[in-house]
Amino acid sequence: MEPNVAHSPDSIFVLCYDSRMSKQRNRRQFIGEVASAGAAMVLMRQCQIPAADQQPGVKWSIGCFNRPWSPWTYNEAIEGIKDAGFGLTGILGEHIDEPFASSVATQPYLDSLRDRIRKSGLEINVAWLRTRHDLPLTDVIRDAQKQVDHASFLAVKFLLTTGVDQPEMFEHFYKVMAEVAAYAADRGIRIVMKPHGGCSATATEMLQTVERVGHTNFRIWYDAGNIVHYTDADPVVDVARLGDLVVGFSAKDCGGRGGDVMLQFGEGKVDFKGVFAQLRKSGFDGPVMVECCRGRSLVQLTNNAKANRLYLEQLFASL
Repeated sequence: MEPNVAHSPDSIFVLCYDSRMSKQRNRRQFIGEVASAGAAMVLMRQCQIPAADQQPGVKWSIGCFNRPWSPWTYNEAIEGIKDAGFGLTGILGEHIDEPFASSVATQPYLDSLRDRIRKSGLEINVAWLRTRHDLPLTDVIRDAQKQVDHASFLAVKFLLTTGVDQPEMFEHFYKVMAEVAAYAADRGIRIVMKPHGGCSATATEMLQTVERVGHTNFRIWYDAGNIVHYTDADPVVDVARLGDLVVGFSAKDCGGRGGDVMLQFGEGKVDFKGVFAQLRKSGFDGPVMVECCRGRSLVQLTNNAKANRLYLEQLFASL
């Protein structure tokens, strides 16, 4: 039975008649007893069928970044992500000889990368947007637009920036993002920024950045673990201030300010349930990408990435 289906008295009869009502009673008698809306609700409770507006849980897609596998090859990362039970992946990590969607990637390399991902059975939805802000504006915009073209070739839906730390570079960043957001919009790619200090430190800075960029194709990819790592803010309170600007989520825990992030979910300070409850109120619809987990071997990484996926699935079912 699908959990979000509303039930009329007749549909309740079909669902519950064999399991809870005596087969000796005829359909006319049964429908007569539940003809009113109040009786229908009583029967829903008797059959343990929640009303449509009381359905628990969310169905946000869950994927996994390659970051935990950075000490190994990207091919090993792909295999580990798939073996951990994910069907969705993103690029947010470094591997030797893997430029990914960066501007230096050649077409033969992009062909190979796309083929490797497709053969794995994974779908890629987000890649890293890397920009410098100590170079001429036109050069940086041109470089970023080339990354958008590469992401489009890979069928990526989001390009992720972490902002800039130095206040003297903020204006340069705003201008680059405004141009790139407009360019990416024409190619079906959304530009997103995750908390990482500087102009993306907390909701205060992120709201200012979104306003200064001034383009509807520039939005927030939230990261509660980074809020704990870089600031003293409470992610539950912080994320509520962003409302419907959040269109994606990097899932990682953190032990405290400046602390370890390569943790299993629930080991650190992030109140995942509180954060996701706020996101649900704001109309968030995923995706959620596992960014970190423990692991000193490929086997450990696969098992721990799977454990973090299951943690999220169980949490989402309870929301």
